[in-house]
Order: sequence, then C-alpha cells, then structure tokens
Amino acid sequence: MITYPIAKINLGLNVVERRPDGYHNLETVFYPVPICDELEVNIAPSTLTPCELTLEGITIEGDVQKNLVVRAYQLLKQDFPDMPHVRARLKKGIPTQAGMGGGSSDGAYMLTMLNELCQLGLTKQQLCGYAARLGADCAFFIDPQPQYAEGIGEKLSPLSALPSPLDNYYIGIVRPDIPVSTKEAYSLITPKHPARCCRDIVMQPVETWRDELVNDFEEGIFHLHPELGRVKQQLYDLGAVYAAMSGSGSALFGLFREPVELPFPDTFTWCAPLTNKQ
Repeated sequence: MITYPIAKINLGLNVVERRPDGYHNLETVFYPVPICDELEVNIAPSTLTPCELTLEGITIEGDVQKNLVVRAYQLLKQDFPDMPHVRARLKKGIPTQAGMGGGSSDGAYMLTMLNELCQLGLTKQQLCGYAARLGADCAFFIDPQPQYAEGIGEKLSPLSALPSPLDNYYIGIVRPDIPVSTKEAYSLITPKHPARCCRDIVMQPVETWRDELVNDFEEGIFHLHPELGRVKQQLYDLGAVYAAMSGSGSALFGLFREPVELPFPDTFTWCAPLTNKQ
C-alpha cells in the first residue's frame, strides 16, 4: 500500500499564551500544500522489529525508531496487540525542519494506512485522537483541509470557503539551509493575543493579508537569521501577493498569480499550483 503524505503552511501564526504545562496556546490557519512524501507500508511475515522503516530521499537526522511513522505503529500496537509486523518505506520530498509538518503528516498517514491495512475499524474521530497523541499538528493531516487551529494545534475547526480561492494561486517555497529548532523559536517569543484573529483575516482578499496576517515567530527568527528575512523580501520582489514563514521555520512561501522561477541556488525550492483538492 502506497500513499503520499502532504505538507502544510500556516496562514498566520499567533502565540497567544504560555500554558501551565510549559507548552503554548496558538491561533493559526493550517492550509494543505501539494508537496509530498511517499510512504509505502506492507505486512511482513517476519521482521527483526515489529515496524521496520527504511528511509530514502531528503536526509532525516536522528534515530529511525523515533520517526513518527514508527511511533504511529507503536501507538496503535499498544491498543491492538495482535497487529502484524510491517515493513515501511518513506521517501522524503517535504523539506525537514521547515515548519511544513512533514513528519507530522507521515505519522498521521501511517495511522490511516494501518487502520485500513490491518482492518482496525477506527473512525476518523478516533484516528484524530491517536494523531493528537503523536504531535500537536498531526491531527490536521487525518483530514487535511483548510482548518483553524487553537490550543497547541490540536483543536481544529473547518474553515469555510475562502472568498479568494487559493486554488487560483501558485505557491513558491524556499527552504534555506538554516535549521531553526522549535525550542529556539519559542525562546524568542513573548506571547500575546493579536489585534485580529488570523481566522478572520484570511477571510479577506489575499491582497490585504500583507498588512495584517502575521507569523509571530518571524520577528525574533529574522533578527537571529537575517537571511530568512531577506528571502521573504525577495519573494515580494518577485511578485508575491503574500509571503511569510511557515510554522517556526525555516521554510518561507510566497503566493503568486503566475508560476515563478525562484533564483535561490543551492537551496531547496519548489513552485506549483496551490490546490487543496485531494
């Protein structure tokens, strides 16, 4: 069985308060982007480990057994001990440490695939519950349609049709070789409630977003890594109607009315029509 986990961008991201448990409450709009990984999973008659994962494509740092694909299997295995062993192959196309949810998407799609492959009979709501236990934004990828997110990203509300459909736009993505850790990003933030909720701003025409739709992480990260701020300005210079950093970075995206050549040599770049049709 093969599937193609997709990425997301954040349309606005406001860090509104620090929680007693040390996490932060957010307000953001998740929007799916058709750049994807490739995930193949098959039942294995015998294997050295219950979930054997091989990696291809963009390099992922760290222990393979801590990958969210494996952790998704382990999470379900706790409640379904008779699940068979599986072999999984993950080919990464979504840039890592980019604020685009690639790892979260892989984990969520793995849950969905195992539910079908192993005939677990889980509902979409139950899958969302498991996904939320994997990571803050994993639940979004169980049904990746435009959604408003609160809490740590797990409280999701469907977003009604945008007045300016983004399906008519192209998205350009630039991921400079500047890793930004989540811990580092949050250390630069002073939580505050925005003057206007991002959910309301994205319901306005895209042309108005530049002056109102804000990612709170940008100010501190651009001060620490000025090159990222320069990339954002270059996207506007290339004709972007709106440009921003996604998540806590370090990928930046621009929304364009026409396809554009992205002049960023030796850097991950990608440009394609933006559509949320699955």
